[in-house]
Amino acid sequence: MISKVATLLLDDVSMFEFGVVCEVFGIDRTVHGVPAFDFRICGVQPGEPVASITPGIRLAAGYGLDSVRGADLVVAPPPGAHSEFPNEVLAAVRDAADAGATVLSLCSGVFLLGEAGLLDGRRCTTHWEYVGELAARFPEATVDPDVLFVDEGPLVTSAGTAAGIDACLHVVRRELGSAVANTIARRMVVPPQRDGGQRQFIEQPVVACTSDNLSETMTWMSENLALPHTVDELAARSSMSTRTFARKFAAETGTTPVKWLTTQRVLYARQLLEGTNLGLEAISRRCGFGSGALLRHHFNRVVGVAPADYRRRFGNSAAERDAARRVVTR
Repeated sequence: MISKVATLLLDDVSMFEFGVVCEVFGIDRTVHGVPAFDFRICGVQPGEPVASITPGIRLAAGYGLDSVRGADLVVAPPPGAHSEFPNEVLAAVRDAADAGATVLSLCSGVFLLGEAGLLDGRRCTTHWEYVGELAARFPEATVDPDVLFVDEGPLVTSAGTAAGIDACLHVVRRELGSAVANTIARRMVVPPQRDGGQRQFIEQPVVACTSDNLSETMTWMSENLALPHTVDELAARSSMSTRTFARKFAAETGTTPVKWLTTQRVLYARQLLEGTNLGLEAISRRCGFGSGALLRHHFNRVVGVAPADYRRRFGNSAAERDAARRVVTR
């Protein structure tokens, strides 16, 4: 059960995530049946303005770090992943965790938890841009790059930006029940619980290749995704034996030719789902999957959601663009 909520306010705070915390826990919604939170914004020097990452905005905390130590829930909105955290802040968060508080980080706020020593031996997540750095800096943690948030009991970490809404509502649901979480979500005009993870939002660039022979073959594969390909045929095109081709391909890309080709086909399917009205069977043929069922299988595995759900969220069909143009030109 949470009643006392302390959110940290540090230099270079991200306004969106900080606003999410204030929206979920800082607004009095008792008239709608939501229990009141003793909500406190805490900083190193109460009353002294700190800078946000948004130019021209400075904020001041109303409470000091003593309020962090007495909280049921401590929230760390993101300063930058490369921020240096004051020792007194790290000590206050550690003390709160040792006293039984739940600690919640949003986006790159997880780096503060890592510096405080709270990630060792635990699963966690962050924005997909930072997962590699998080894993490198805190090797004792298990970083999950795909999910919107991770619940490790006393430690909850969220992925980037809007995933902070999911994590905050999850904590409310876990501690106070679905009815309370649903009420807050309705007032915020957001879904009380989203499906899928952050894989659907990740940009996946083509791996650079230093081998001329392989580079030419990979370019040809990308331009001919609808065709069937075998490793033997690709090796011959690269003027290599099958074994040498497979070994060099793995060294360059970190994966096998078949897995790489499947990923490129899924990436192309994403483009077609976003920008065309083509049906699933037509898309599967253009991408080289051969059937809608096979496309659904690989798309779900790579992206984390079904093709139909992805199109619903990210689709910008030709018909929609034409309609938009007509509106603009009137």
